[in-house]
Amino acid sequence: MRILMVGDIVGKPGRACLRELLPHIKAEYHVDFTVVNGENAAAGFGLNAQMAEQIRLAGADVVTTGNHIWDRREMVSEIDSLDYVLRPANYPPGTPGRSLTVIDMYGCKIAVVSLMGRIFMDPLDDPFRTMDGLVASLAGVTPNILVDFHAEATSEKQALAWYLDGRVSAVVGTHTHTQTADERVLPQGTAMISDIGMVGPRDSILGVEVALILRKFTTQMPVKFEVGNPPVIFNAVLIDIDETTGKSRSIVRINRID
Repeated sequence: MRILMVGDIVGKPGRACLRELLPHIKAEYHVDFTVVNGENAAAGFGLNAQMAEQIRLAGADVVTTGNHIWDRREMVSEIDSLDYVLRPANYPPGTPGRSLTVIDMYGCKIAVVSLMGRIFMDPLDDPFRTMDGLVASLAGVTPNILVDFHAEATSEKQALAWYLDGRVSAVVGTHTHTQTADERVLPQGTAMISDIGMVGPRDSILGVEVALILRKFTTQMPVKFEVGNPPVIFNAVLIDIDETTGKSRSIVRINRID
């Protein structure tokens, strides 16, 4: 089974690029299942039902999120109605939304988990212990488990991948909007990469207009961030999984420009 996992969608340029390129990339690589991180889709910060539906219609089977999930206040009341949108699993009990979904694709069940790191991030529950519980809950359901780990620190992302090696199919990092070059399949069959990257303006700083970020760094004064302009990069990874065992055979980076 071929899985496509797409980096953070950044604002209107990112959404337009996703609509343009995702159908072609899915056809080119014969993709069976697609996960897209959508937490920056609404003007670069947050997500709402309208934006989530645009991402789904572009070709996503599941939309994952991260630390900006509640930046759009309407999402608090909307998320429970969006069964394909996940919020991080290590939010405290009682938080709205779903953190795990199991999708039946062509008779094969695939579980997707959204998770958030704690280093330089909001102090949520322990992602390692959270995953212990989720993996245990999926025993006998499916061995095909995909984890979008929305985290800042490369060390924390790599640590979680090693911690889960052989227990999940893939641990892929999101959040930094910069694609890393450390993709590989770990010894027990878990594919990993520290960060997929983004679908957002190439000539930007993490998707934001360069001049605004430079002003922030050089003056230390408040600056309203705005999403940059095209051209847009499309970052993703293609993961080949043996759906009978849940083990990954390969992981390959994808980097396109629209």
